Amino acid sequence: MPALNSDNPKNRPKTESWKTQLYDLIFGSDTPTAKNFDILLIVSILISVIVVMLDSVASIKADHGQLLYNLEWFFTIIFTVEYLLRLICVESKAKYAGSIFGIVDLLAIIPSYLSLFLPGSQFLLVIRILRVLRIFRVLKLVKYVSEAELLLRALRASKQKITVFLFSVLTLVVILGSLMYLIEGEENGFTSIPRSVYWAIVTLTTVGFGDIVPQTALGRTLASFVMILGYSIIAVPTGIVTTEIQSATRQMRTRRSRHCSCGNSENDGDALFCKICGKEL
Repeated sequence: MPALNSDNPKNRPKTESWKTQLYDLIFGSDTPTAKNFDILLIVSILISVIVVMLDSVASIKADHGQLLYNLEWFFTIIFTVEYLLRLICVESKAKYAGSIFGIVDLLAIIPSYLSLFLPGSQFLLVIRILRVLRIFRVLKLVKYVSEAELLLRALRASKQKITVFLFSVLTLVVILGSLMYLIEGEENGFTSIPRSVYWAIVTLTTVGFGDIVPQTALGRTLASFVMILGYSIIAVPTGIVTTEIQSATRQMRTRRSRHCSCGNSENDGDALFCKICGKEL
């Protein structure tokens, strides 16, 4: 799904000056006014999420239910107007509506209107917290965006290895759960193979809810083996991703390195002189 680059001048309206000014205010972050607008928007999002959370607490809702209800609709109206203004000032309305931020903006207001027909759906409004991602644009944290790109590249490179690992773990928990079902049986709480597989997953991941526990000596022996196995297995995906991150980092450094006529290709991307011969790059 395409993401709308709000800072791209191509998205600015070309003819009407008031739309251009509105675009700079809503989508921009270079001017103090635009930055203050985004900060005010982020604060409003955080407060609205807190309101939704407080509304889910029975004791608070009993004492301040009407106030929370009014606040929720107050923020919903504000975000609805803001969403409409975003649609008005962009040149390509379909591109914005189909972008990641456009979809999140729409999802941030829909639950309130749905709650008029489907009681309880207003709690889906916590999705508004995703809109706080706009703070990356406000603060211009470009270096974090590049680090995120590095992480995504590493995850894509390790996708096949992680898939094989997960399939192996899935096969293992099915086998271990089936064994525990045969050892313990229904009388000890292992009433079915799926329930036993659930126990194997909880034990292998070292979560250990304790709602199902083996009672026999053989069952406890198997459980001990699964616990020890869990510690060794957890480190596997971490090692895979770490290796890919190191590989991606080396590739980025190589791509950014500056070459010298002396043959040295390991100069830093921002280097002015060669680290070997001292020649100006």
